[in-house]
Amino acid sequence: METATLILVLVVVVALTFDFTNGFHDTANAMATSIATGALPPKVAVGLSGILNLVGAFLSVEVALTVSNAVVKIQDSSGAPRPELLEGGGSALLLIVLAGLVGAIAWNLLTWLVGLPSSSSHALFGGLIGATVAGLGWAGVNWNGDGSKIDGVVGKVVIPAIASPVLAAVVATVGTFVVHKVVSGVAQRFTDQGFRWGQIGSASLVSLAHGTNDAQKTMGVITLGLIASGHWSSTETIPFWVKAVCALAIALGTYLGGWRIIRTLGKGLIEITPPQGMAAETASGAVILISSHMGFALSTTHVTTGSVLGAGLGKPGATVRWRVAGRMVIAWVTTIPAAGIVGALTWWIGNLLGGGAVGALAITAVLVVFTLLVVRHSRKNPVHAGNVNDEWDASEGAERTPAAV
Repeated sequence: METATLILVLVVVVALTFDFTNGFHDTANAMATSIATGALPPKVAVGLSGILNLVGAFLSVEVALTVSNAVVKIQDSSGAPRPELLEGGGSALLLIVLAGLVGAIAWNLLTWLVGLPSSSSHALFGGLIGATVAGLGWAGVNWNGDGSKIDGVVGKVVIPAIASPVLAAVVATVGTFVVHKVVSGVAQRFTDQGFRWGQIGSASLVSLAHGTNDAQKTMGVITLGLIASGHWSSTETIPFWVKAVCALAIALGTYLGGWRIIRTLGKGLIEITPPQGMAAETASGAVILISSHMGFALSTTHVTTGSVLGAGLGKPGATVRWRVAGRMVIAWVTTIPAAGIVGALTWWIGNLLGGGAVGALAITAVLVVFTLLVVRHSRKNPVHAGNVNDEWDASEGAERTPAAV
């Protein structure tokens, strides 16, 4: 097997692994509030979310095209492929992509280990940026596109990262406040039951929206690898088989259920009620779907967390656990640089070993060992469908870290 082909195979396998971790890392975005309020049984919730993620992955390719074009400058000013990236059958670019994926998966696993709903999307972009800077220098990153439209890392990643959770929080705050005003004279047992039914619809909307956004990112990465190796040339379309395998990987990860993060988002931030849950999910779904249509590769985690926080602020007398919220914000701020550092170090290791098949196999082996260590550590204190809704302990996320998918 040729070096470039071997590295391409590793890129596809590791990319699908990232897609899988993205699924179980982000199940909470769609279903945490529905599980917390009892609108859906835990296993039913993750099953429904997995199916809708699968469907959503086929509805759009705008975000996938953003990923394949917005981070690495794969073309020069004339639109021709950059020759330095295509040397050795594209192995130079393939090693960058592989190292970026390792950085993203490592951050996903670490934040899962401590129960933080951080952004898989930003982990991916951070890993790719770090590996690109290490391999090509700062000029190798497509920071601003060509300047004629909102493009590049700044336009498609950074701006949505700042704006989307704020917008979602505002929408959820207003929605929650209005809902509680409207039903203030109705007995709570009637309103809760009605809003639980509504949550099924709104949570389904978020799951569908998640598929249209997050599943696309792995499609873009694999397409970038195919372009690098000469197996694909279009920067405007995605191969169907790539859509299919990415949809299946994220759906499977979603079905597995990231119980630790579901617990943090559903029980740790606020004690959520059915009206709050429906308001938060509706706000999240609307923001994600609009952003997917525009090709913004935003963080569905940021959007959902902003919505849940807004739902807490919108209910009179509700309590927000600001300590938990603060830890989430710290994770938001550090995700891109942390994953970037891992991506850069991973590329350096692979390049030190020659940058070819040996380097690619070595960094893949490092990822496998790291993954096994994290999973082994997580088994010490498992959270599962049977205890995900237990009362929140103030020590969770600090001294105590619930674990295990």
